[in-house]
Amino acid sequence: MDNKTLEKLMLSVQKPGRYSGGEINSVYKNKDEVDVRFAFCFPDTYEIGMSHLGMKILYSLFNSRNDIWCERVFAPWVDFEKVLRDNNIPLFALESRDPIKNFDIIGFTLQYELSYTNVVNMLSLAGVPIKSADRKTLAPLVVAGGPCACNPEPLADFVDLFFLGDGEEVDLELIDLYKKYGKNGDKQAFLREAAKIPGVYVPSLYNVNYNQDGTLNAITPISDNPEKITKRVINNLDAAHYPEKFVVPYIEIVHDRAVQEIFRGCIRGCRFCQAGYIYRPVREKSVDVINKQAKTLCENTGYDEMSLSSLSTSDYSNLEQLLNSLLSWSDDKKVSLSLPSLRIDNFSKELIERINFIRKSGLTFAPEAGTQRLRDVINKNVTEEEIIRTCKMAFAGGYTSVKLYFMLGLPTETDEDLKGIADLAQKIVDEFYKTENRPKGKSVNVSVSVSTFVPKPFTPFQFEPQITKDEIERRQQILKDSIKTKKVSLSWHDSRVSFLEGVFARGDRRLGDVIERAVQLGCKFDGWDECFNLDLWLQAFKDCGVDPAFYANRQREFTELLPWEHLDYGITKEFLIEQDKLAHNQTTTPNCREKCSNCGATCFKGGVCYEKR
Repeated sequence: MDNKTLEKLMLSVQKPGRYSGGEINSVYKNKDEVDVRFAFCFPDTYEIGMSHLGMKILYSLFNSRNDIWCERVFAPWVDFEKVLRDNNIPLFALESRDPIKNFDIIGFTLQYELSYTNVVNMLSLAGVPIKSADRKTLAPLVVAGGPCACNPEPLADFVDLFFLGDGEEVDLELIDLYKKYGKNGDKQAFLREAAKIPGVYVPSLYNVNYNQDGTLNAITPISDNPEKITKRVINNLDAAHYPEKFVVPYIEIVHDRAVQEIFRGCIRGCRFCQAGYIYRPVREKSVDVINKQAKTLCENTGYDEMSLSSLSTSDYSNLEQLLNSLLSWSDDKKVSLSLPSLRIDNFSKELIERINFIRKSGLTFAPEAGTQRLRDVINKNVTEEEIIRTCKMAFAGGYTSVKLYFMLGLPTETDEDLKGIADLAQKIVDEFYKTENRPKGKSVNVSVSVSTFVPKPFTPFQFEPQITKDEIERRQQILKDSIKTKKVSLSWHDSRVSFLEGVFARGDRRLGDVIERAVQLGCKFDGWDECFNLDLWLQAFKDCGVDPAFYANRQREFTELLPWEHLDYGITKEFLIEQDKLAHNQTTTPNCREKCSNCGATCFKGGVCYEKR
């Protein structure tokens, strides 16, 4: 279809800017002058995908090479999908508008379990056989990476190979191997060779057997493939590729600003947090590199806001020096700085003065639990006194809005712990009116956001059951009834969505049939309220003879073989078992800067834990 006809069809949908391409800093090459065409697919809308830093990094990295052309692909919203299907238009890339079925490699980033139906649906829209076994030729090769690749088994039937860990090096190594074989190369021979690259997992080269009770019996490599596949780690972030410019969208996206990564990993060890474990060890960029990259990025994009990206920004070891460096030019250039992911226990008057100078908005903190007992269970290592002290400093610094994140359904949680969330929110409201130098003539708003605990792989709570959907809703009602003032606003996650996330977070290969059936029934954009349909999912489970509660609501024995145990993310199972036991004893563990806990993550390429530096 010619571009004029396609553009006319785009005008019939809600947001044509999602599909038009042509944005500032997007990359265009002559397809006849490159060796490998890579379709980078984000299985969600343009607004979500264009906010994702990982996509920006790899898009820039791939296109920095003359032999690769990386183009962007996003899941079309339901209105444009209908246009594509009604007019027999296969899913295309934004830059060239060529069908991605003609590309060499189709790559997905897996950020969220509820995007799995979009992965399969995008392959279907592209006219590509959805099952790996049905794609006999090497091209298009379907690959995937991202945080959800730490348990790739639910998508094992659909994806040819997965990247584990940091992608900057392993992705290019795989592309170079692909160049040796070529589009018409032997696919099976290629996959066997690819499996030898550290950080590459080829699921078709591993057999999976089950016990009569449905648990795993064995995950066995075929031939001489490694028994454990080890994730890749970029140790020197200063030397790692970082974009000098971002594609600047024409329409508003979720995070429409420049983003500067300052470090990877987390020192904290919160027992529910998957990112805090799978991104270990902690690696920081130097102040000079961050400052240079941030300034260049703002100059090349025109953005007037820069966000510092990490799992816990205030844990950056040279934060004051970094802010001084950034403020040396950002104020003159009218660029505001945003510091997300602040910790309650290292929030100081000096930092709040910096934040006041940088950007005035509401502050966000994550106590995660309403009582000290439960905060000790999850290893949050913050006290109520620290929470109140921090909010008091914020109020004295001119803030009238505080957002607090909590979790519901954590292991050992009681009704009293839930009421503790309401009590803590009320104490913060009271503290506002006790603060003598608070903003006069203004009221306070404490926003309480409550998500449901979902047990995740490679965390100490990977063995724990998720509470049932009915129990989630009972506890949500207790919390709602416990809040007595309009100065505290409450929001929570949909219990049905949390339940499904719990199923796929710890799922195995048997869920592949369920995903395929759900797509056939019309499931897509399952993370969106307007599209999510639990009844269709329950029908898919029933049709496939799969009990979702087996995955979501079942306690795992420490001796059980888990679906991701053939993947090595550096965190030993022995450490996770120990931490789960400590949780049930309400015993905390110091953060990595205070004392090494021997989690195992320091074994990669000479990485050294903080205790030994």
